[in-house]
Amino acid sequence: MTLPGGWGALLLSCLSLTPSLLPRGGVLQGLIWGIAAAIGYGLGVLAASVWRAFADREPRQPGRGSRRAFLISAAVLLPVFFGLGQYWQYLIRGMMGVSDYNVALVVLSPVVATLVFGVILLIGRGLRALYHWTADLLDRRFGRRAARATGWILVAGLAYLVITGLLLEGFVGVANETFSLHDGTTPEGVHQPTSSLRSGGPNSLVAWDSLGHQGRGFVGTGPSEGDIARFTHRPAKEPVRSYAGLGSADDTQARAALAVKDLERAGGFQRANLLVVTTTGSGWVDPASVDTFEYLAGGDTATVAIQYSYLPSWISYLVDQSKARAAGRDLFDAVYDVWSKLPQANRPRLLVAGESLGSFGGEAAFSGEYDLRNRTSGTLFAGPPNFNTLFREFSDNRDPGSPEIQPVYKDGRTVRFTNDPNAGIPPAGQPWEGSRVLYLMHPSDPIVWWSPNLIFNEPDWIAETPGSDVLKGMVWIPFVTFWQVTADLPFSTGVPSGHGHAYKAEYVDGWNAVLQPSGLTAEDLQNLRNIVATGG
Repeated sequence: MTLPGGWGALLLSCLSLTPSLLPRGGVLQGLIWGIAAAIGYGLGVLAASVWRAFADREPRQPGRGSRRAFLISAAVLLPVFFGLGQYWQYLIRGMMGVSDYNVALVVLSPVVATLVFGVILLIGRGLRALYHWTADLLDRRFGRRAARATGWILVAGLAYLVITGLLLEGFVGVANETFSLHDGTTPEGVHQPTSSLRSGGPNSLVAWDSLGHQGRGFVGTGPSEGDIARFTHRPAKEPVRSYAGLGSADDTQARAALAVKDLERAGGFQRANLLVVTTTGSGWVDPASVDTFEYLAGGDTATVAIQYSYLPSWISYLVDQSKARAAGRDLFDAVYDVWSKLPQANRPRLLVAGESLGSFGGEAAFSGEYDLRNRTSGTLFAGPPNFNTLFREFSDNRDPGSPEIQPVYKDGRTVRFTNDPNAGIPPAGQPWEGSRVLYLMHPSDPIVWWSPNLIFNEPDWIAETPGSDVLKGMVWIPFVTFWQVTADLPFSTGVPSGHGHAYKAEYVDGWNAVLQPSGLTAEDLQNLRNIVATGG
């Protein structure tokens, strides 16, 4: 262990305890702590090596005073920052209404950090030993400098191939196999539809067994005609729901075509409102969004979606982006092809929706603001990933003075953003005519803010005034913030609605703004929020 590396590890260990977007458990904090410490150690060793190169001298053993100063600093700084870290976590839990707190795991976090740090350090030293062995072997045939350079290239290339090939592909393969088995199950309490208005039901072109776990959940649930009539206090219709799973057809285009044919069979194009949904990774359609859409439109609706992966969103988010893009584009194009050939007076309102990776796929069918405005009657996207093409275009080109957490684009003439639609959708007082495009995004949603750019660049959403559910004490730290937000991703839905990546009641006010239904009172909307929050 080198002293410069130790100082680097100490510095980043302390900084890793600073707050990020979501509450952290003890094991997660230990993981972040260990990774940050390993990065700090490597940076410290690198900095010392560069300094020695400029000074043209060999490494020296640190003196007793230097070691004592380091040990005293570590003994003081680590407990202080550990205590501050627990205080910051307490504030975040209070802000979000999270009560879970496991003291034993918190006490265990330094142990987890030590283990993670040790494993990473051993891997690094193994790679260094491999480099020296390779360089010595090459030195017999080449010059010393050429042997060293070639050795680094070979070892770095081998490490890359192992990580991206063996480890990543192996992990994805195992995950795909595991979740494909789960896809063959049916959610508890869900039964095959007896209505011909649902895929998998009587006369459907899509077999019930081919719909997959999420597809069966989608067509086998939702508000009934009676549920909707009780909410609206007037006659309602039973909604149409069409779906095609991975087992329904061989590829994305074929699944889209099949879902649209089943939509036609069920009379979906004769409804007043037609919604095209791009699913999340596993084929999930957020019931809070679709149920709300059906309630507000009095059941005079049809919704269509297809599955493109077995993997859950947090894995698909990293490896299935191309599949999401193809699914969103192929499904909308298939629907639009039929819709555009209908007599103009007989066309339903055509709407688009998607959450998380579904918003990424949903955007793929459109080239920009005018395309969304001209080819849809409204769009609602929730929790858009930071890499969404149109989301980034709208946010990066926002009007001067508007914050990244809630940007204003072109005076909000078509596209708008909100953290909480019940509290308002800026810009207030500006006209919002024609098709409305609305993005729902919580300030504390790591899906929205995660980006590799966090490694070296401070984003505007941290530099600017923080959102309502983000601590003012959150600061950007090179390397550290990236790993903190990365660790938030798998737990983004494990917080109460209204925070992180948990969107429920927001759909009521979001769809109300996009659909603009008539005859609803504030009491009706509050009633619907309660219905959606409790799952019906």
